Amino acid sequence: MVEEESKKVVELPCEPTTVAPAPMVESSVKEEKTVIPPPPPADDKCKALAVVDKTPELTQEKPSGGSQDIDIVLARVETEKRLSLLKAWEENEITKVENKMVDHVQGLQPISFTSRFIYLRHEIVALGVMAIYVDPHNGNGPRGKHCYSMWQTLFEIDTKYVPIKPIGRGAYGIVCSSVNRETNEKVAIKKIHNAFENRIDALRTLREIKLLRHLRHDNVIALNDVMMPIHRRSFKDVYLVYELMDTDLHQIIKSSQALSNDHCQYFLFQLLRGLKYLHSANILHRDLKPGNLLVNANCDLKICDFGLARTSSGKGQFMTEYVVTRWYRAPELLLCCDNYGTSIDVWSVGCIFAELLGRKPIFPGTECLNQLKLIINVLGSQSEADLEFIDNPKARKYIKTLPYSPTTPLGRLYPHANPLAIDLLQLMLIFDPTKRISVTEALQHPYMAPLYDSNSNPPAQVPIDLDIDEDLGEEMIREMMWNEMLQYHPEASSANAS
Repeated sequence: MVEEESKKVVELPCEPTTVAPAPMVESSVKEEKTVIPPPPPADDKCKALAVVDKTPELTQEKPSGGSQDIDIVLARVETEKRLSLLKAWEENEITKVENKMVDHVQGLQPISFTSRFIYLRHEIVALGVMAIYVDPHNGNGPRGKHCYSMWQTLFEIDTKYVPIKPIGRGAYGIVCSSVNRETNEKVAIKKIHNAFENRIDALRTLREIKLLRHLRHDNVIALNDVMMPIHRRSFKDVYLVYELMDTDLHQIIKSSQALSNDHCQYFLFQLLRGLKYLHSANILHRDLKPGNLLVNANCDLKICDFGLARTSSGKGQFMTEYVVTRWYRAPELLLCCDNYGTSIDVWSVGCIFAELLGRKPIFPGTECLNQLKLIINVLGSQSEADLEFIDNPKARKYIKTLPYSPTTPLGRLYPHANPLAIDLLQLMLIFDPTKRISVTEALQHPYMAPLYDSNSNPPAQVPIDLDIDEDLGEEMIREMMWNEMLQYHPEASSANAS
């Protein structure tokens, strides 16, 4: 992933002292060609996308002449020979697939799709293709569990899950693709190693588990399962089971493939649709960025990573803490305003949309003050009335000391963008949060007219309470997490867990 955060702490007007969490999945692969098929025409986009064939699996793409059993062959050779053979096989596959085009979707020119081969290159670096079954307990392991080794990491998981291969590594652990043998569903298993080693990280994990148990929406990632550990009071690792997605928006943006207006429009529509659902449940995501938007080959988009999410109670008071990766952080957060709301997510959406249009971040600040300067350079110097929302006198004084800057027309920055897209972008990137467009208003903007249907965007059934005592100790966090796990495994509530 792109290195976005500097650890330098800036005093004026403010810079959170906590370090930003790493993305949920951080691939070590460089310059992959992650590409997607185009969305269909706007008149029936959602329906048509649902029938786009998935890109064939790796086993279907392997070259003829006995290579269907390549994994069996590789298992019999030494690591050095395995690496050499894999490199040769990958070169053959990449050459072939880069020229392969996905079927046309209602007459639109398709875009080649090779993202599955990101995993090949990733695995070559790791000197391993697949998850390897191991038996560290010599046949005396816990009942209902089996173990696999991936990237020198042990996965002790429920026997109904069969790991395939590792697909990403982040600060919190490793993610692997897997198959639920009971349902034949492909899933992503995220292992959080030593989940309680850092109390703040443990709280974020607990918060995400609590939240995703209540959320059900097409544009929000689904948490299918949280595996029950063997020992209630001493477990250290946590295994989360999500629906499997192909890639994320960051990988798509940094690829060399062209993105049409239809792509940008459809991605934005889904992001706004999912965000409207969250806001209707009184949830602020607080960390929206391209890396937290998962995408499938058929252009489906889902919001993920809810570790920083909070309830918007209407009281308007939050702890001064890290929220939102800097490049996507709203002015009111940069200026240390405690009284912020859903508008911070709208600003992040605007930054993401600009990045889709220009294929690079619109405000790539190096630290807090530089971030503010980049914003002012584009939006122009603000009037006294537009600064009234700033409740930090020191921050307001600093803004007034900045040299005058004229407004840079967004149409000049993105000359090939749809004029309606530029108009909506301007409304999302308004400096004063009280004047910024809301998610509902954005969905009703003329740019979204070909896609938006007010009847197809139901709100959440009930508001969700995410209030968790920030001072909880390890034992209480572990107990609360255990209780959340029981929601996925009610049969375990009567078991005698020690």
